[in-house]
Amino acid sequence: MKKKIYTIGYEAFPRGNRKRSRNEIVFDILTEALSSMNKTRLMYRCNLNLVRFSRYLRKLLDAGLLECIEANPEGVVLYRTTVKGRELLRILRKANEFLSV
Repeated sequence: MKKKIYTIGYEAFPRGNRKRSRNEIVFDILTEALSSMNKTRLMYRCNLNLVRFSRYLRKLLDAGLLECIEANPEGVVLYRTTVKGRELLRILRKANEFLSV
């Protein structure tokens, strides 16, 4: 039986019928937020429900890994990965390389 492969960007995490780890969820959110997105689109792209996504979003904002920007004329709030968040992504990618060996 083949394992399902869950792919985001250049990363691939082997997935069976297991839940994603916190690190995988944080990785997903930070990766998707590299290009600025609104809350709903980010939530859907990361495949999380509103309650769970809101909890992660608040923690990432408080930690300075995501920033909130209002750069569009409609006043829609967008979220983007910060420099600190990009650094964490780099570390998570490196950790994934070591663990997959």
